[in-house]
Parts: sequence; C-alpha cells; structure tokens
Amino acid sequence: MDGLLHRLRGKLEVESTAGAFLGDTRIRLLEEIERHGSISQAAKAVPLSYKAAWDAVDAMNNLSEAPLVIRVTGGKHGGGTQLTEHGRKVVALYRVLESEYQAALDRLVTSMNDGLASDFQQFRQLLRRMSMKTSARNQFAGQVVGLREGDVDFEVRLRIDEENEIAAVITGESAEALELRIGMEMYALVKSSSVLLLSDVSVKTSARNQLWGEITRIHDGPINAEVIIALPGGRSICAVVTHDSVQRMQLAVGERACAAFKASSVILGKHA
Repeated sequence: MDGLLHRLRGKLEVESTAGAFLGDTRIRLLEEIERHGSISQAAKAVPLSYKAAWDAVDAMNNLSEAPLVIRVTGGKHGGGTQLTEHGRKVVALYRVLESEYQAALDRLVTSMNDGLASDFQQFRQLLRRMSMKTSARNQFAGQVVGLREGDVDFEVRLRIDEENEIAAVITGESAEALELRIGMEMYALVKSSSVLLLSDVSVKTSARNQLWGEITRIHDGPINAEVIIALPGGRSICAVVTHDSVQRMQLAVGERACAAFKASSVILGKHA
C-alpha cells in the first residue's frame, strides 16, 4: 500500500454468536418504522422487501431483552407497527456508538504509515474471518435456568421470556467447552426445517419444546411455506412446512398453533 491510506468507513455491527443483531440496515429500518408507523412503508424507504423487513424485525425482537417493535391495532389506518421505548433507546445508543466508532477509525488511519501497511491488511483479513453468520432462521437469546447432567448427554434449559423456555440436549464435552452455569446468557439456534407445527392441543408429540402462539404470517410457495408464529412476550418462531401441510391443517393467520422441535435440534452458543 503506497501513499496515504484511504479513509476507513465505519459500519458498526452489534454481533452475537447467532450472527449480526444490529447493523446499519436494521437501524435504518427501525428509524423508518418510527417515522412511518408502517412496516411496508419502512421497507420501501430502506429499501428492503416486505418479507426481509419482517424477518429482520423478528430476529431483533427474538435476540433483544425486550421487543424493539410491536404491532398496534386500531386507529384511522387500521393499525400498524411502532417502536417501543426500548427500541427508541437502542436506536439512539447505536447512533452514538457509530459516531464514536468512526472517530476511532479516523484516528487509526491518521496514525498509520507505509511501514504498517502489511499489519493493516492482516487486520482487515482478521475482521472478515470474524464476521461469521449462521443459516439458522430462529435465533433466541436467553438465560440458563436449568442444567442436568446424564451419563452421555447434558440437558440445558434456557428461559427466553417470562412464559417460554427452550430445552437443548448437547454432549458432555460440548457442555464443558461452553463452561455452562446457571444464570449465564446463551443463544439458542433452531433451523426452521426442524420445527413441526401443531394446531390441535390434544395431539401428543415426543418433541420436548412446544411453543404456542398465534400465526401472524404465511409465505406460501408451490412446494414449501414459511409460517411465522408470534409468541407471548414479542418473540416469534418460523417453521418451514410443505404447501400441502398448510392446506391439510387449514393453517391461517390469526389461528393458534404450536411450534414443536426436539431438544437435540437446538444448537447453543455464547459470546467468546
């Protein structure tokens, strides 16, 4: 690298082991929701597709201590979406941190010279390697409230809100590597293809995790469909089922449904 370094453009991302929690695009989405009171108008302003905007909102609400966005009903337009007070504080804090982050990068560039060029390239490569993302559609943050050690497996119970817990079964070796203890914060990842849907409370299943809520969205396709279930407390869970299953079970927005998945389908993670 010859001559002066170009200015580094700071793009702050708040990461979790489940991937990016907050970044510039999601913050702009929150700001547009606050401005318009509508997820569809906010999505157009960012721009994002309507589905991508809702996916982002679901992910943020699931990983946050309290919901950032809520649905509202009534009003002259029949309701919409709005930021919670917690959501407004998160946006304000992010913008302050972003400004400080950019100032730190500016100081870094100023202090560099040609002799540090190779170090700078290695630094950039390290950042790229650390920017891992996960393909798991469902990502929950919670607190460990139960640990039970077996002969081979280790059961972990994670409270994700006041009404719901997620149980995970991992190997003893994994439990040791994670240094599990009661009260620590963990992340639970569940692939949407691992989630089964139930609509009849009388149906019995061996799946340890059964989260009941209300169907809020169905993205139907020729073969598969994404079904989003809103849980009490502002979180949500996504299941991918066949189009035929949607028809056979008569799944519809506004109906109650249960997202069921095995404890062995849950992947646990934590901050390094």
